[in-house]
Amino acid sequence: MAAGIVASRRLRDLLTRRLTGSNYPGLSISLRLTGSSAQEEASGVALGEAPDHSYESLRVTSAQKHVLHVQLNRPNKRNAMNKVFWREMVECFNKISRDADCRAVVISGAGKMFTAGVDLMDMASDILQPKGDDVARISWYLRDIITRCQETFNVIEKCPKPVIAAVHGGCIGGGVDLVTACDIRYCAQDAFFQVKEVDVGLAADVGTLQRLPKVIGNQSLVNELAFTARKMMADEALGSGLVSRVFPDKEVMLDAALALAAEISSKSPVAVQSTKVNLLYSRDHSVAESLNYVASWNMSMLQTQDLVKSVQATTENKKLKSVTFSKL
Repeated sequence: MAAGIVASRRLRDLLTRRLTGSNYPGLSISLRLTGSSAQEEASGVALGEAPDHSYESLRVTSAQKHVLHVQLNRPNKRNAMNKVFWREMVECFNKISRDADCRAVVISGAGKMFTAGVDLMDMASDILQPKGDDVARISWYLRDIITRCQETFNVIEKCPKPVIAAVHGGCIGGGVDLVTACDIRYCAQDAFFQVKEVDVGLAADVGTLQRLPKVIGNQSLVNELAFTARKMMADEALGSGLVSRVFPDKEVMLDAALALAAEISSKSPVAVQSTKVNLLYSRDHSVAESLNYVASWNMSMLQTQDLVKSVQATTENKKLKSVTFSKL
């Protein structure tokens, strides 16, 4: 035991010398000040309705410190995705990406289900009566609509803050496009997932066919779901890797999703957001390219004071949740 204590002290002294040496000018001061009131920042985030987030189709609340809860909020329409939704999600997540106080996000659906997918009645005029006086112009018009709808979920994936989908009831059509753009997926036991597009005469075009194969890693199953529009129930979703956990009901699931978001938000935002960026890059590139990318990335990110604070907490046997990290 004594030898272990001595070794621990030696390790701590070595780390302290390294972190305060000539390669890290100025950090000896930050080590002494870590945890002091001079270095800590109060979040100033009140729980409840999130300021600067006022929408028709969404409700955004400050669920916990550094955690935002985004609800699809058309419960009387089963959270169907109308024209307003496609625009507001882009606005919402662009704001979240720039929000230095936010470190994690939970997305859920109000009412009896997550979402019924695209609101076909609301979108019908654009899709069935597109503008243009010849095939080329009509095609350009439709392409513009499709790419703008794609951006609605691209912004979730591009948001540097981890996004957790919490699904209950139906997750249909565009709902699958949405959750596959999220980083983590939880669901309630009553949840089901349905790639519904073939039943309405079209191919899914805003992310499912591109992301779902990468999420579950089973092309045969993806093809089956996409060709048949059959329902994938919660247990199958867990077994296939679409979700990481299943909960008995919506309330328990939401509690767990928010607890997970709180856990993530307690970590260094530099570390967490850097991890998300590099995970996404690695998904679409070779191992060699991804290693080169993370080396270039970390040659600057390793200079963060978050590293100093985390190492100090570890060597002093303090909980990392006690460390205060600056906004990012």
